[in-house]
Parts: sequence; structure tokens; C-alpha cells
Amino acid sequence: MKFPTEMVELPSKGLIYPSDNPLSSGQVEMKYMTAREEDILTNQNYIKQGTALDRLLKSLIVSDIELDDMILGDKNAILVAARILGYGKEYTFKYGNEEVSVDLTECPLQFIDEADIVKGVNEFKYTTPTTKTNLIYKILTNKDEKLIQAELDGLKKLNKEASPELSTRLKYAILAVNGDRDKSTIRDFVDNYFLAKDSRAFRDHLVNTQPSIKMEASISTENGIVEGVSIPVNINFFWPDAGI
Repeated sequence: MKFPTEMVELPSKGLIYPSDNPLSSGQVEMKYMTAREEDILTNQNYIKQGTALDRLLKSLIVSDIELDDMILGDKNAILVAARILGYGKEYTFKYGNEEVSVDLTECPLQFIDEADIVKGVNEFKYTTPTTKTNLIYKILTNKDEKLIQAELDGLKKLNKEASPELSTRLKYAILAVNGDRDKSTIRDFVDNYFLAKDSRAFRDHLVNTQPSIKMEASISTENGIVEGVSIPVNINFFWPDAGI
């Protein structure tokens, strides 16, 4: 039997992927969820390993792509699409002590600004407002996310109280500092010279410009309408009755 499929649009429009990468089409073909995918979502080993969602997407994506090549904003968009295709657009979750519902189809895509890119190249320029340091950075991919997590896990073993997630992510995102692409130079810059106000401005820039899906909604509570509520995305996002 041929399963029904849908084409899902990527917030990046495929513009930052090399032309020989299937993701450059700007779309991904996905099939509807079946009992097989529900088995993946509730597999305790996958959940403990933190691989359940990646395995789910690999099972659902029909297009011949490498999930590790995908930038995080595109991955989040197809996660939401998978939820809608699998269980519908309405999603109920706890907000405080209340249960609230949102329509996932109302979560807008934040598309990439075509004026700021060189097609097929995942590199962008930014000048810090205070020190005027010229940075070249990339949008993190699923592979980068795995490398970051592995480094953080290693640092945690050395020092259980350490939590350098912010600086570690910056070290992976930044490709050059004032034209210098040496990794040791980048790490030294982040640790010792990246002023906090410049770091915050850079992170705000990333949030405002990177392609993504905005996981925020306005919800109705006993006290009225609350705007800008973050929608939680985890295993329960796909299987709210799993009790995980």
C-alpha cells in the first residue's frame, strides 16, 4: 500500500543548502503517522537516549534527505507538521494549573530574508554594537546540536556544577572573528572577549532573523487572554496520553 503524503514547506526555503542537497528544494515530503511511529514515540530506550524525535522524523520523512543536514528551524517546522498530520491541529497542554488548547496551524513560519544570503551558503555577517567586532556565523544544524550536547555531557562529567550551554552554542555558531577562522581564536573570543551586552545583542539578532516556526500562542485562561505563551514541544507533544 502507498501511504498518503504531504509536502511540508521549510522556513529556510531551502536557500542555505547546497544545490546538490535535496533540502535545497525548500520542501520535505512526509507520510502520515501510523502505529509504527507510535511505537517509536513510546520506546523507553529511545526516550532515555534522547533520540525518539529524531527517529520519528526519519521514519516519517519520505524525501531522500539527511536529517543531520537540516537546520534547527526547519526541523522544528517539520516536527509541528508531523504532529498535525498525526493527531490533528488542536494541542492541549498545561499552563500553570489550567489545561489550555491551541491551534497549531496558527503558529507562523518565520521565513529567511533572501536579501541577507548567498544561495547555497550557510554563512552570515554580524558586527557587534559595542566593540564593532566582525563576526561570521552559521545557523546551527541537527548535527551541530548533537555535537554541542556531547560536549556539554563531557563537561558535566568533569564538573557537575558546570552549565556552559550558552557559550558552547556560541562557539559552534561563530565561524570567524574579524576574519580569523581558527577554532581556538573563536573559543578564546567567546570565553574572554565577547562582552555580555554584545552577546545578548547577537543572540537577539539570531532569534529575529533565523528561519523557524514561532511556537507561541495566545491562550484563554480564567483570568483572561494571555499572549505570547510558549508551546512546549516534547514527547507528550505527540502523545499527550502517554504519561511520559
